[in-house]
Amino acid sequence: MLAFVAQRALTAIPTLLIVTVMVFGIQRSLPGDPAVILAGEERDPQVIAFIRAKYRLDEPIPVQYVAWLGQLARGDLGVSMRTGEPVSSLILTKLPVTVQLAVLSILVAVAVAIPAGAIAATRKNTGWDVAGTVVALSGLSIPNFWLGIMLILLVSVQLGWLPASGFVPFLEDPLENLRRMIMPAFVLGTGLAAVLMRQMRSSMLEVLSQDFVRTATAKGASGWTTVVRHAMRNALIPVVTILGLQLGTLLSGAVLTEQVFTIPGFGKLIVDAVFNRDYAVVQGVVLFTATSYIAINLAVDVLYAVLDPRISGSRA
Repeated sequence: MLAFVAQRALTAIPTLLIVTVMVFGIQRSLPGDPAVILAGEERDPQVIAFIRAKYRLDEPIPVQYVAWLGQLARGDLGVSMRTGEPVSSLILTKLPVTVQLAVLSILVAVAVAIPAGAIAATRKNTGWDVAGTVVALSGLSIPNFWLGIMLILLVSVQLGWLPASGFVPFLEDPLENLRRMIMPAFVLGTGLAAVLMRQMRSSMLEVLSQDFVRTATAKGASGWTTVVRHAMRNALIPVVTILGLQLGTLLSGAVLTEQVFTIPGFGKLIVDAVFNRDYAVVQGVVLFTATSYIAINLAVDVLYAVLDPRISGSRA
């Protein structure tokens, strides 16, 4: 298992290098000079020249890229061109908000998708199965931003049940924090729940047709025991894989959701940085996200092997 983990960690290095080239190159190809934006409306040429020299924007792009890689090798993500704060500090400040939103979204998605997928599979071609399919397709088809706006209009404006926007730290007021995070978590978790539900249904159908399930039934196991103890555990293996792969999508979906509900998280940080041409922040956030995505996939592979020990032997 250790050899497998080490091998996967080494293969991540070329991936991260490709990410650095892409994020650096695309950033520099976008219209708009960050030095001019930072200089303000007066746009004093001396101020602009000073900003360019301070952040090495007057050097050739390959030189800037190599200098940035040197910073990364020392564990330095740079400083924000707008606020002067270290990028690592900005990420650590905003990340807990997005992590909480992502965790709540996963809980919502798993709580809905696993039982719904299992019920749809055990009651194939019934009203339950059709209803589950309709709900899953609706969850995949409806854009997050539209669902968020509609929920704000209905739940907050019309009914007045929950706040429409804003964020309160959990440690400051746990109840108010959850009241403000319920709707964003539901919106963000809807698409994930639909994907997991469809995967759970197809996995359960495949497992229920296996010989060991028929053997358990022949030995007198009840329907509930067969589904929960024998079928569901094996059916969860591909579901866990899909869940890990979807976490990256969850982070990207958080960008829109945080904008709709005015949540000061990771997504809002990168959107503001892109509009302000804050190169260091955008590069740091994208690189951090890519690294997290790779780490999540590695963790999913390890969990996959734990759920089915036969796999760890073949992969290691």
